[in-house]
Formats: sequence, structure tokens, C-alpha cells
Amino acid sequence: MRLSDRLKAVDDKKAPKTAPKAKAVQKEKPKTARPRPQSDGASPWSDAKRKVRELVLGEIGPKLAGPKALKGEHLEKEVKAALDAIVRREDVRISPIERDRFVREVISDTLGYGPLDVPLADPTVTEIMCNSWQEVWLEREGVLEETDLAFVDEAQYRQVIDKIVAGVGRRVDESSPMVDARLPNGSRVNAIVPPLAIKGPVLTIRKFAEDPYTASDLVNMGTFSLEFVHVLEACVRGKLNVLISGGTGTGKTTLLNVLSSFIPTDERIITIEDAAELQLQQPHVVSLESRPANVEGKGAIGIRELVRNSLRMRPDRIVVGEVRGAEALDMLQAMNTGHEGSLTTVHANAARDALSRLETMVLMAGFDLPVRAIREQISAAIHVIIQLERQRDGTRKVVAVEELQGMEGDTILMQPAFRFHSKLHDGKQIGHLEPTGLRPKFLERLSEHGITLPAKVFQPSPAARAERAARTSGGAGRRRR
Repeated sequence: MRLSDRLKAVDDKKAPKTAPKAKAVQKEKPKTARPRPQSDGASPWSDAKRKVRELVLGEIGPKLAGPKALKGEHLEKEVKAALDAIVRREDVRISPIERDRFVREVISDTLGYGPLDVPLADPTVTEIMCNSWQEVWLEREGVLEETDLAFVDEAQYRQVIDKIVAGVGRRVDESSPMVDARLPNGSRVNAIVPPLAIKGPVLTIRKFAEDPYTASDLVNMGTFSLEFVHVLEACVRGKLNVLISGGTGTGKTTLLNVLSSFIPTDERIITIEDAAELQLQQPHVVSLESRPANVEGKGAIGIRELVRNSLRMRPDRIVVGEVRGAEALDMLQAMNTGHEGSLTTVHANAARDALSRLETMVLMAGFDLPVRAIREQISAAIHVIIQLERQRDGTRKVVAVEELQGMEGDTILMQPAFRFHSKLHDGKQIGHLEPTGLRPKFLERLSEHGITLPAKVFQPSPAARAERAARTSGGAGRRRR
């Protein structure tokens, strides 16, 4: 037998064995939650949308730039007219029943944000997360859910990102692959593109209500009690420096907005943010926003420079969206040099952790300050820390209110004024914010401003006292055993 015949016989023997293996691999393929588009929108519907959209942009493109650029209702009218003419002129294969939907989607793709228009208009959606052009997740009431929403292709996805970013005078590309921006309604936007985002651009939108949340809204959502609202209002009107602490998505900006609403209308307020999100309703508000570097890597203006500049603008109140770097030192110095009643937020998991983060951020300013000197600055500048947490069921709660009471040795003294007591019931976090029974020292400061709070606000309820007594006696019994 020749060598070629032998090799053919060996191949024939192996052939039946390899087929089942390939079949087994096919079976073990993981199933996705929903079918994904297999190509860049290669379907008759998406192809027609892409074709018509390009023709519409080709016709009205010259009218979108220049001093006489169309905007608002005039632009929408022009787009509809061009769209009707193109649909009649071109061979667009859609049924008369689907025509209205087709026109709506093309208008949304041209004038709006494509498939994101629907969740942006939904008041129950709090966060929109686009992991790719064909994968969109939403957050409702703190719970994530996958959707069937998808862009036509990655090109449209990038156009939407560029449109959002360009609206606030910023850019995102390979040379500047990360950007923070905002929508016209104030919703926070973050975009990151390749090479940093390995699998393609990622867009995250944190929505803010068209009408800012009020204290009563947060009471209805269970963030805190109605009695606690009086304490918050007194702290703001009494010009206490308040630090709001919490993790990501705990509602720090929302609470900062609510606290800012208590500032009297006859005061000059200066807000400083990375991306303008605060929605203050007072008549005398000056909003400042940081600026990233340009294409040449120059011209960046950070929060620290804005805080310094705000001190020359005759502020009654300084509200900083978040301190996350060297600006912490300038913020503390402002609080210690007569700019009372300042408000800001910081990322931290507990009130004591917030103080440690502030120490670290002050050291980032580049000055070789002793730790004790930094802690003295912090204890003198900040009066109250409000700690927020996101519970297992997705709700946001105020879990602690701590008062800073000076120094003892090298340690900052903190006294709890309120604590959140909770238990899990049917998958939901049930609990309430209870006073600790300790009288805060800031009450004397409030009385100097003519503000008084009833003593019962800081007295725990009989049920809370009984529960605390039971815990204490139980702990003593265990120690005796």
C-alpha cells in the first residue's frame, strides 16, 4: 500500500470522531439573555434608516452651521420636510403601517440621541449604561435591567457620544479618551473610548429629575424623616459647614441640591463643579465649571483654581460639587477664613473615612504639612458630616450624622447625633433615622443666629430606648457568661 493510501485511511478513521466533538462544543455555547445583532445593523430596517438618515443630513447639513443655523422648531420642521421628500423619492421598502414608526425613529436619530430618547424621557429610569452600541442597561429604583435597545451601528453610537460632548464644548477621541459632560437638563454624562475602553466606547448617563428633588420628595422616598428636615434646614440657615459623605450612587449630589435649597434668597451663592449638575433656585447664583486641557494639553482649569478665584468674588456661600484632590486644602482654608455655611461632598464609606480622605487630599496639594496641623484645620472647618448609604434593595438612606467637636491629642473627636437602625424584611431594608440622645454642641452656634430646635428632636423614641436597653443588657449578660 502506498503512503498516500495509508494517510487517507488514517484520515477516514479520524473523521467520525471529530464531528461529535464539534457538536459538543456547539452545545456548550453560553446562552445570552437576548439575541444580539450579528453584524453592524445588517437588516433591511436598519439599512433603510441609515440610508435615509445620511440623505437627510446631506440635504440639511449646510443649514446646521453658521450664523443662520437652524434650531428648535425650525430645524425639526426642516428635517420632517426633507424626510418626507426622501421617503417618497427613494426606494424605501417599508409598509404603510410601519411608515410612522420609521419616520419617528429617523427623526430621533437625526435630532435626538437615537434609542436613548426613550429611557431619557422615562421618569422611572435613573441611570443609562451603554456598554457597546448593541448593549444598553438601565437602572430603575436601584435595580439594573438589560434592554433590547440598540443603535443602528457603532458609527451612530459614536455620533451620539460626540453630539453630547460637543454640546458642552468638549471632545473625546484617542488623544483625550475620557470625558465628563452633561445633557441640557443637567444629567451627568461620562464617556470613555478606545484605547482605554478595550471593547469599544462606553457611555454612562446619570439622570437628574427635570424638577429638582425637594426635601419632601426625599422624605417620601424614605431617605430621612420629616423631623430630620428641620435639623438640615437649621444647619444650613445657621451657616454650619456641612460635608456630605457616601459611596458612588448614594445620592450625594441630590442631597447637596436639597441642602442648597435652604440657603436664604438674599445671599450670593457660588457653585463649583466638574460638570454643572446643581439646580439652585435662588436668584443670586454664580455657577463655575472646570475645564479640561485642549488638544495641545494646555488651558486646563481645575476645581482648585476655581475655589481660589471664588474667594475674590464676594461669596456668601461656596458650594463645591465634590472635593477629590488638592482643592480640599483651599476649601478648608475658605471655611476657616470667614466663608461659613459652605457645602461640599466627598466619596467615603463612613464619616471617619471621610476625614482620612480629606487628610490625604490635603497632602496632595504638595505642602509638607504635619498631620496634626491638617487635622486641626479639618476639625475647625467642618461642623457636621452627613453619611449616605445605598441599601441592598437599592434605596438611599442617611445612615449617620456626626458632629466634629475639636481635637483630643492627635485625634479628631466625633459625636454621633443620629444613627440609622434597620432590619431586612421581605427583601427590603426597613428602618429609620434615630437620635442618639446626645445634645450637639452646634445648637449654641445656631442660637447665635436666632435659630432654635426643640429638644425632642434629639431625644430617641421610647421604642428606640427600649431596644437600646435590651441590646445593652444582652451584651452585659454575654460578658458575665
